[in-house]
Amino acid sequence: MIYPAPMAGVPEIDIGPLVTGVGDVAVVAAEIDAASRDVGFFYIAGHGVDADLRSRLDLIAREFFALAENEKAEISMARAGRAWRGWFPVGGELTSGVPDEKEGLYFGAELSTSHPRVLAGTPMHGQNLFPAAPVDLGAVVLEYIHEMARVGQAVLSGIAAGLGLDAEYFSSGLTADPLVLFRIFRYPAGAPSTGWGVGEHTDYGLLTLLGQDENGGLQVRCGDTWIDAEPRPGTFVCNLGDMLERLTGGLYRSTPHRVRNDSGRDRLSFPFFIDPGWDAVVDRLPIVARPEDDSGGDRWDHASVHGFAGTYGDYVLAKVGKVFPDLAVSTFSSDSG
Repeated sequence: MIYPAPMAGVPEIDIGPLVTGVGDVAVVAAEIDAASRDVGFFYIAGHGVDADLRSRLDLIAREFFALAENEKAEISMARAGRAWRGWFPVGGELTSGVPDEKEGLYFGAELSTSHPRVLAGTPMHGQNLFPAAPVDLGAVVLEYIHEMARVGQAVLSGIAAGLGLDAEYFSSGLTADPLVLFRIFRYPAGAPSTGWGVGEHTDYGLLTLLGQDENGGLQVRCGDTWIDAEPRPGTFVCNLGDMLERLTGGLYRSTPHRVRNDSGRDRLSFPFFIDPGWDAVVDRLPIVARPEDDSGGDRWDHASVHGFAGTYGDYVLAKVGKVFPDLAVSTFSSDSG
């Protein structure tokens, strides 16, 4: 696969008009469209997320990661069952079969035990596991998820407009009931001596909104080279996932990226994912032709985003099962799909 060479690195886009309705939405949509065709990554400003919320999230996450391992293990992912939530230790997550040099927390939409998807035992749906300490972590995480879902839908409205579609194309369809996922990752200081914090990969869904601290380490593949996506104060890094590449027949790219923490300090990142609904069938847009199945090419995972059939739930479940293979066997072994 040939990846696009950027015009001038990773651009920054003020999405204020998409968030507030004030300003030239068409200009913003055109900027998003250009970035999506060019590199698949862009910074977003004007998102309206309170800086104090971001600061509180960073501080409370560091407080959690500073706990002893046995205390963190009180909310280990194995305890969440099919909801696929909780903590995992350094090396507990795999990318292309290789352990990542990071530890993390998995969260998602908070669903009650009476929710139809929870009653049906749908994987990746349920209640979050929040620790006894720090006591406020759960409240801060849920507030953050709410805010990021708002921003994600706003960016998707700009993507739709840039493609010549109705601005509500996603919010009234694929993301009317989205699969919402949120992660907090800690990349320990000194980890690069043993490998990558996370190796080359693409994201599975529609859109990722990444908050990162000041320590850097994110790299984006552009053409035959890798460029740094350094932290910019007050912004989020936005990147496209596999489903937008599938929808647009490759017009938009789900660009590979990776992380290596060379800062000498712990690095925290806060990726938020807004994905199609679990039962959504993600097909190509009517404005594009579907390319042939490109399985076995030089994509990072040798898999095609164009060749599979089924729902988004089928797609993402197969993917996450490779990230935590032992947990997947014990949790989802009874699944037929």
